[in-house]
Amino acid sequence: MKFLTEQDYEDLLGLWADLEAGLGIILASPASIQEFEKRVWQYDRWMQGLLELDTDVGLYLLFQLATNSAVGYSASHALVSAVLCHLIALELKLPQSERDSLVHAAFTMNLAMTALQDQLTGQIEKPTALQQEAIRTHPARAVQMLADMGVSDKLWFDIVTLHHDESADQSELQHMPPAQRLACIMRMVDRYAAMISPRQTREGRSATDSARSIIKSAERHDEVAQALVRSVGLCPPGTYVQLDDKEVAVVLRRSATPNQPFVVILINPAGRLLNPPRLHLISNGGPGIKAALSSSAAPERLNHHLILRLGVRAALHP
Repeated sequence: MKFLTEQDYEDLLGLWADLEAGLGIILASPASIQEFEKRVWQYDRWMQGLLELDTDVGLYLLFQLATNSAVGYSASHALVSAVLCHLIALELKLPQSERDSLVHAAFTMNLAMTALQDQLTGQIEKPTALQQEAIRTHPARAVQMLADMGVSDKLWFDIVTLHHDESADQSELQHMPPAQRLACIMRMVDRYAAMISPRQTREGRSATDSARSIIKSAERHDEVAQALVRSVGLCPPGTYVQLDDKEVAVVLRRSATPNQPFVVILINPAGRLLNPPRLHLISNGGPGIKAALSSSAAPERLNHHLILRLGVRAALHP
């Protein structure tokens, strides 16, 4: 991608933000949306188009939006989940029809509890009994809402229905029927996306800690966890890391090795902001990644355009 001007950056950031905002509208008021299924397909194509421009830039902007969302947690979570499901589907070479149903289920899995989901992210108290019941029943209610709005994709329905049901996880992934296999992918993505997102009561966990937790708990379904790591890396673009020499960097682009991405060093070992920031490829030697950091470790008012421009140069001249 020839992504060099500040206007290019502003335009692309605006497109991702508009996609998230549009998704927020249809999730908040689904019954008021004409041709709901067609709108979901449109947002799916929009998402794919943005990723095709430059997947690393797309992931960078997506993870930045996810940790600083102005729209609401539910829309941000749905978009992150859909992107991850899309990338895993490509990694696992799923049939196109399965990929489509999986991504559309990711957009809409929490359709019946959008407002509650946003409320819970800012709620310090434990869910009330009424809230717990709404959480327990939201998959079935979401399927009913989809059916009432004219959606007819049974696989889409089944994935939403099963996305919290772990009863089928005793089988090997390749031996599962499509609905159970795709729901297994959805559950893993759902947990990962939830872990990296901040809450009122806690910061988001680092992406690396989240990935390692997912891998550890995957048990029989290690191939899904590994596909997730291969798709976005242990430290995805847009997340923050501390290097061996105490420098702080933001991950810029994936590389062929999941734990050796391109990074841009932001803060020197003495804790001072670098101006300009410096591109560093872990695999070329020098300091490696010591630890992943939450988004709170990032300096304020970063020049993301300048950072991403360094990444485009790295892609053009690896």
